Amino acid sequence: MGKKILVIGQGGREHALVWKLAQSAEVEKIYAAPGNPGMAGLAECEDIEIDDLSEILYFAWSKQIDLTVVGPEVPLMAGIVELFHDHDLQIFGPTSAAAQLEGSKVFAKNLLRKYNIPTAAYEAFDSLEPALEYARGFIRKGRRVVLKADGLAAGKGVIITSTEAEAEAALIGMMQEHQFGAAGDKVVIEEFLEGEEVSFFAISDGQNYIPLIAAQDHKQVYDNDQGPNTGGMGAYVNPPVFTEELCQEVVNKIIEPVIAAMQAEGCPYQGVLYAGLMITADGPKVLEFNCRFGDPETQAIMPMLAGDLLPLLEASAQGNIKDMEIELKPGNCVCLVLASGGYPESYQKGFPIEGLEEVDQDTLVFHAGTAQKYGRIVTNGGRVLNVVSSGATIREAVEKVYKEAGKIRFDHMHYRRDIGRKALLKED
Repeated sequence: MGKKILVIGQGGREHALVWKLAQSAEVEKIYAAPGNPGMAGLAECEDIEIDDLSEILYFAWSKQIDLTVVGPEVPLMAGIVELFHDHDLQIFGPTSAAAQLEGSKVFAKNLLRKYNIPTAAYEAFDSLEPALEYARGFIRKGRRVVLKADGLAAGKGVIITSTEAEAEAALIGMMQEHQFGAAGDKVVIEEFLEGEEVSFFAISDGQNYIPLIAAQDHKQVYDNDQGPNTGGMGAYVNPPVFTEELCQEVVNKIIEPVIAAMQAEGCPYQGVLYAGLMITADGPKVLEFNCRFGDPETQAIMPMLAGDLLPLLEASAQGNIKDMEIELKPGNCVCLVLASGGYPESYQKGFPIEGLEEVDQDTLVFHAGTAQKYGRIVTNGGRVLNVVSSGATIREAVEKVYKEAGKIRFDHMHYRRDIGRKALLKED
């Protein structure tokens, strides 16, 4: 009898996880809560919201789920891992205490400072005037300053400012006008780091870990990194800046010390650790941590895994990841996000999506913001689809992903035209 798996979430990341887990010879059945129409051929979608922890728990118990895999951060912060542990159910992800690495910028920065892990100079504030004065100190020296809401803000709680007026407006928006709700009650203000941004992933069982892979996300909505931040407009793996030597430095100076620090603090970290890094002239420094797989990085990472993902996730959940290995495929993989016009601000939903059946079989299309109405797939979110192509080189993968994306159509569709350009420029 095979295993039953539950994947929590409804976006492109969760579709990619379902796709990869469905390849396991050990898996008999996959459920997704709530899932999306793209997953329906691989998983049975259940109409359960990601924050309805009691309903998720009851479903997992009643269906005798062997492993629950949490996609988004919200259930993790809410304590779903502890809840499952209390009922002897196996789940992949960190406890709410460990998930503070993402849930509280103040917690993360203080941990980095305490354990001498490289990051930007910073201070944390819970009142406006001292925060303004600290920000002005950077700007008066001709330096940009980064303002971060302490809590979760859907990827939009980070604002880079160059003038005193910008800093004042941003801080008032966060701390007085509650632009990000309670997430902005506290703020972290830090120096702006120059360099190239990279996401690095490792999987830990609380004590041991396996380095996974690096990727590069494209956060701004428009080409050339212009416009407001989004949840991510595209990603590719193995960025050229991330050499083997740099990878070893990141593991030695960041990943290993953070996992040891979390254990020392009494909240051992089990799950995927996602380190957002800036590769500076002084070496890699931590920008932020996320306590789950990245989106859209996961969509480009999953096709690169040669082996079975399930044993790795189970080993993390069970605390016995030591001596396990993960095999990666050669080449590269690119994910391109097709978004609704107007995203990340207001946008319309319900436009029919055409051309999905025209995409080549060796290109993957992971659904994110889609719904099924009257027998048709329609847009139902800001980030609608993820087109994912692999190639022997980054150039081959980029050319292929744009060719295939050109076959898909919906009203007001928007996507960046420069995903992977930094890597291509290094090739030239």
